[in-house]
Amino acid sequence: MTDESIVSFNRASIFQKRNLVLSNVNLTIREGEFVYLIGKTGSGKSSLLKTMYAELPLLEGEGHVAGYDLRALKTADVPFLRRKLGIVFQDFQLLEDRSVEDNLSFVLKATGWKDKQNIKDRIGEVLDEVGLFTKGYKMPHQLSGGEQQRVAIARALLNKPGIILADEPTGNLDPETSNGIMKLLMNISEAGQAVLMATHNYNLIHKFPSRIIKCEEGSIISSGNLLS
Repeated sequence: MTDESIVSFNRASIFQKRNLVLSNVNLTIREGEFVYLIGKTGSGKSSLLKTMYAELPLLEGEGHVAGYDLRALKTADVPFLRRKLGIVFQDFQLLEDRSVEDNLSFVLKATGWKDKQNIKDRIGEVLDEVGLFTKGYKMPHQLSGGEQQRVAIARALLNKPGIILADEPTGNLDPETSNGIMKLLMNISEAGQAVLMATHNYNLIHKFPSRIIKCEEGSIISSGNLLS
C-alpha cells in the first residue's frame, strides 16, 4: 500500500436522481488498500459506487478517481475512466452465449486492444490470477457460481485498473465459496490494486478484517478494522 490516493472526495454530495443520499462526503482510499463499504439497504452504498464510475454525476463538492476529476468529467471521458477501474457486480453479468475467453476478449477489443497474441496472453494472465487457467474454453453455464464470479473478477482485472469496485461480490455465493472470493480480492489488494467492497456480510468482515467505511443516516463514517 502506498500513500498515493486512488479515490478522494472532499465535501461531496451524492445524489440519486434529485434525492440527496449522502452529504459532506470526505473520503480517501490509497493505492493497494482494501476497504469495506457497509450500511443498510438504501443508505447510499451503491450510489457512492455509481458516482465513482460516473453512472451518477457528482454535482457538489470535489471528487477524484484514478486521476479523473469527477466534477469536470466529460461524457467522452467516461470510458477512459472506467478502463482505470475494475467493476464487479453481485450477478456476474457474463455474456451467456460466449465462452470465458470470448467474454474476456470482447472487453479487451472494446477497450482498444488489437493484437491477437497480446489479447491471448492477457486473457491467460488474468485467468491464471483468478485460478481458472484451464477453464477458458467453458461456457458460463458450465461453471459454478464461484467460478463465474472469478471470471467477472478476471474481466475487471484485464486493463490493470488502479482500483476494483466490488458491489456485493459474494451476495449470491455460499460461505465457503465466498471465502475463496475474499482471499482472491485480498491477494489483488496486496499486489497493489485497491479494492472497495460493498457488503452486507459481516461474517466476512470478521474473518477478513480491514478498514471499514459506513454509510449511515446520510453521512459517511470511516472507522478502523472493527465493526461497531
